[in-house]
Amino acid sequence: MTPFDAFLLPPGCERPPVYEVLELSGGASLRYPVLPADQCESLLSGLEDAGEALGRVPVRSLSRSIGRVADRLLDPADPLRAEALEMLAPTAGISPEMADAVLAGMACDWTRERLDELLDREFGSVEVLDAFQPLDGGRMVRARGPVISFHVGSGTVPGVGVTSMIRALLVKSAVLLKPGQGDVALPVLFARALGEEMAELSHAVAVVYWPGGDTGGDTGGETGGETELETLALERAPVVVAYGGDEAIASLRARTPVTTRLVTYHHRVSVGLVGREALGNDRGSEVARAAAYAVSMFDQRGCVSPHVLYVEEGGQVDPMQWAGVLWNAMAELEIELPVGPLNPQDASAVHQVRGVAEMREASGTGTRVFRSDDGFATVIFEPEPDFVLSCLSRVVYVKPISDLMEVPEVLRGIARHLQTVALEGSGDRRSALTEALGRVGVTRFTRFREAPWPPPWWHHDGASVFAGLVRWIDSEEPSSYSSTCSSARHNTI
Repeated sequence: MTPFDAFLLPPGCERPPVYEVLELSGGASLRYPVLPADQCESLLSGLEDAGEALGRVPVRSLSRSIGRVADRLLDPADPLRAEALEMLAPTAGISPEMADAVLAGMACDWTRERLDELLDREFGSVEVLDAFQPLDGGRMVRARGPVISFHVGSGTVPGVGVTSMIRALLVKSAVLLKPGQGDVALPVLFARALGEEMAELSHAVAVVYWPGGDTGGDTGGETGGETELETLALERAPVVVAYGGDEAIASLRARTPVTTRLVTYHHRVSVGLVGREALGNDRGSEVARAAAYAVSMFDQRGCVSPHVLYVEEGGQVDPMQWAGVLWNAMAELEIELPVGPLNPQDASAVHQVRGVAEMREASGTGTRVFRSDDGFATVIFEPEPDFVLSCLSRVVYVKPISDLMEVPEVLRGIARHLQTVALEGSGDRRSALTEALGRVGVTRFTRFREAPWPPPWWHHDGASVFAGLVRWIDSEEPSSYSSTCSSARHNTI
C-alpha cells in the first residue's frame, strides 16, 4: 500500500528535502517530512502572514467555507468522502464500518449550520470577531484570535484534530497542526479541501506529522520526539492547544514559554449510571443497546467512552442479569461495527484482563465474565464498587450499587480525570445526583446514545469552547464610567 502523505504544506512552501516513513499495523504507512531549520522558519513566517490576512475575512465567510467541506464529507457521491473513508480505516486502525460511522458523526458538527449556532452561542454577536462592537454606556469590545496557533493532536479518536483546527480558524487564527498518529488522514484531507474553497484558508493551515508526543491511547503515551519545527512553534505561537495523555501534556507544558497561552485536554475517563427506573424488562434492553453503542464507538478509545457502568439494585432486572443483556447487545454491535485491527500489545491486554477476571470468577468472588472466543466485546461484572480503568478495546465493567447517590463518593478518587457521565433512569433524583457528581468533577451529563457525540458548543472539560483561543479587547469611553465613581476618584487627586 502506498504510504499516506501525513502532511500538507501551504502553497509556495519548498518541497521538503527529506522524508521518513512510519509503518503502521495492518499494512498502512505514513510518509512525513523532516524539515530543516530554515524551512521551519519560512513555514511559520508564512503562516503568520496568512493569519494577518485571515483577520480581514468576515467570520461568516469562514464558517460558510468550512461548512462546504463538511457537506462534501457527508455527500455519498463526493470523491472527498470516498477518499476519506479509504484512508481513515487503515491509518486510524479502525474497521471500514467504524470509519463510516465516525466520519458521519464528526462531519455533521462541522456544517455551517452547526458552526454558526456555535458562534452565536459563544459570542452572541459574532461581528465581535470582525470589529469593535458597542456594549453599553459607550463601551466597545472586540474578540481576537492569535495570528497563529500550534495544535498538538491525540491519536485516539479520528476527527479531533479537525475540530481543533476549525475552532482556531473561526477566530481567524492560522493553524499549524501536528496530528496524532491515529488521526492523520482527516486533518490532511480537510485542510486540502479548505484550500480549494478559499484562497486565504489554503495559506493559513499547515498539517505536519512527526513521531513523538502522541498519546498512543487515552491513558498515556510517548514523550519526547521534539523536532526543530516543534521548538520554533512553541516559541512563536501565542497559543498552543494540546490533546493527550498526562505524561505527554506534562512534557509539553515544561517546554512551553510562560508567556504562551497553553490550552490542554489531558487524559479523561467517563462512566455510565443506570438507575432502577431504567431496568424494566423492555426498558432495560433498550438502555443496554444504547450503552453498548456508547462503549463500542471509537472502539472505546474516546474520553467520552465509558469504562465502568454502575447499575442500581432494586429494579425488575438485577445488575448481573443486565450485564448479560449488555454483552449480547455489544456482541451484536460487533458484527455491525467490527473492532479495528488490534496491535499485539492491545490484544494481549484484553486477553490478560479476561484471564484475571475468569480466575476471580472461578474462585467464587462474585465476578462474572461475559465474552466469546471469536470477539473482543467483554463485560466483566464485579461486586466491588471501586472504579476500574478499562484496557479499552470494548472491555467494560458492570458494578452493582444499592443507591445511585453513593456513586459520587465512589468516584471521588478519580475526580481530576472525570469527564462524561451517561445517565439513565434516575427519576426525581437526577437534580441532586448531577449536583453531587458535578461537585466531584464531572463536566458533562448525557444519555448513552448521545455520549459519543458532544455538541460543538459543549464546555469541553468544563471550559468555554474558545477559552484560551481569544483575547478580549475593551475600549472605554468617558460615558461608560459611573458619574459617582468618577467624581469620587477625581476628588482623591
